[in-house]
Amino acid sequence: MSTDDVPRRRVLGASVAGLGALAAPAVPDPAAAEPSQHLKGQAMLMYRAVAMQIECLPINASTSKAEARAMMMAAITRLKITIPGSRIYAGNGVKLVVLPEYVFTGFPMGTAIPKWADWAAVDVGGPEYEALARIAQDNNIYLCGNAYERDANFPGIFFQACFIFDPSGKHILRYRRLTSMFSPTPHDYWDKYLDLYGWEGVFPVAKTEIGNLAAIASEEIQYPELVRCFALRGAEVLCHPSAEPLLTGLTPKDIAKRARAIENLAYVVSANVAGHRDIPFLDKTCDGLSKIIDYQGRVLAEAGPGESVTAAADINITALRRHRNTADINNFLPRLRMELYADTYARKDFYPANTLMKTDPTPQHFGAVQRQVIERLRQAGIIGAE
Repeated sequence: MSTDDVPRRRVLGASVAGLGALAAPAVPDPAAAEPSQHLKGQAMLMYRAVAMQIECLPINASTSKAEARAMMMAAITRLKITIPGSRIYAGNGVKLVVLPEYVFTGFPMGTAIPKWADWAAVDVGGPEYEALARIAQDNNIYLCGNAYERDANFPGIFFQACFIFDPSGKHILRYRRLTSMFSPTPHDYWDKYLDLYGWEGVFPVAKTEIGNLAAIASEEIQYPELVRCFALRGAEVLCHPSAEPLLTGLTPKDIAKRARAIENLAYVVSANVAGHRDIPFLDKTCDGLSKIIDYQGRVLAEAGPGESVTAAADINITALRRHRNTADINNFLPRLRMELYADTYARKDFYPANTLMKTDPTPQHFGAVQRQVIERLRQAGIIGAE
């Protein structure tokens, strides 16, 4: 091991879930009656972000665990070329790079959960995360992505996790997907998971020198309550690794991305794949439309099909904070009247917690639970029968 490896490995093991230096204080609107004196002369906090659109090379066709792990590492190693190269188009001010969903592995496609956990999931502090930490460090960036992840407290399964590494290589954020139709989530082991990691481990926000960062996986952008939980913990930039179909016109996810940006006054940096190779559907079904959206719902940059870094734009945290500090009809966060909704949201009539505490996860389990919930909602008169 070289001496250069020591700091990288040391910082890799640091704790996650909302660590990092506190972000700069909010900048008030110039029209405010009494602007804070200590903010005078403060430099603008603005930087470049890239939603990197790259092809996914799934491991589904691999014939051994060793082959699968080698394919994963090859995909990570390729970032050593593509991330520095992104500056050719995006410029030298790039400080945040967001990668697509499960880009190193593809998705299980019916593979048994224990086998996928063994072949495709990474370990906290394992070689895959170590390689990603080095890439963040070597390029002086915050690097966000998505991977299947093992946890020794939950043997035999995986969680789908979003990660962020900072420019020192420190793993500053781990968010494990809470809503899924096909994979185990912390909510399926809710009581145990909360005992282990607490609320900050469920909805982590990393407070950094480039703003307060959160990460959301794929279709979860369509759940306003989930994203609001990050906003209420201070999130200013929503990193969104995704793998979604290329369709003309606005899709539910596209509408949701803009809505989440507007209602939470946050940037959305959404990275889609540039196709999947060697799996049983057409390669380019999921491809294109990576984008960056500002806190007023404006699309600042959007990529077309194929591998690309054209979804690159400036993130102006100073302007966002000024907007959040202005008394205005479109400043939604300070206008929230939470007591109005608390009783309705406190009802436990919907998807139950702890469904996997006493049973093994299977692809069929999640659909069966959803059908049971639908029937219960019919009986309660919340949804009408067909």
